Amino acid sequence: MRIFTAVLVTFVFCAACSPFSKVLKSNDYDYKLRMADKYYASKDYTHAQELYEELFRVFKGNEHFEGIYYNFAYCAYNLKDYPNAENLFKGFVEVFPNSNKAEEMDYMRAFTFYKQSPQVNLDQTNTTKTIGFMQAFINTHPGSDKIKEANGIIDKCRAKLELKDFQNAQLYYDLGYFKAAGVACSSLMNSYPDSQSSDEYKFLIIRADYQYALQSVDEKKEERFEMVITQCNDFIDRFPDSRLNKSVQEYLSVSQNNIKTLKNEQAKKAS
Repeated sequence: MRIFTAVLVTFVFCAACSPFSKVLKSNDYDYKLRMADKYYASKDYTHAQELYEELFRVFKGNEHFEGIYYNFAYCAYNLKDYPNAENLFKGFVEVFPNSNKAEEMDYMRAFTFYKQSPQVNLDQTNTTKTIGFMQAFINTHPGSDKIKEANGIIDKCRAKLELKDFQNAQLYYDLGYFKAAGVACSSLMNSYPDSQSSDEYKFLIIRADYQYALQSVDEKKEERFEMVITQCNDFIDRFPDSRLNKSVQEYLSVSQNNIKTLKNEQAKKAS
């Protein structure tokens, strides 16, 4: 126990005597600023951030304040503290709207939401925010050299949201909620009319409507198989070159046969 205590005391003493500790205890703020910039340049963002946080208040309104604010924001970003970084990038633009760095900060604010965009199976609030803030950046800075990159990020985010919506529709189908699956896919097609996967979404509607018709009471089956036929014909018209056409033709044929069977059974009952 004595050995452990001695080691701990030695560690604390060494920490207190460390170069950074000496900087932290100094009352020379110009020296602290030079050291903060040195830590920042060497990518020691943890130590730089601690110093900038103190200097942020000391130099507020000073000629050095803009540079401190800029580096302080990037410390949070490089330490992956994206919510704090977003707040600092936003604050920079508000405090220095005419700065030559304002456009960059505006972009980085949007980019922090992109960095927080999670895997497709999780909540996509930050993905949606990324699209909104990137579009706002494009509208505010139409001549920026970041426009192409911003549009690329928007496309990636839209693709992620599209995939999540499709997975939700597929989940409804897998769980046997066929009507909900069809509605979800119809909404998906309306939201992404130019999607390269539109034929897949339409095919899931056909499959869902077919299963829904099968599970319906006899009085509703003919009407619902007719809906499947309508969906199949619409698919063939819209996607004549789709690899799924053969499968769609099969659903069309079996739905027509089911209607014939239903009508024959109705005729027998009537006679």
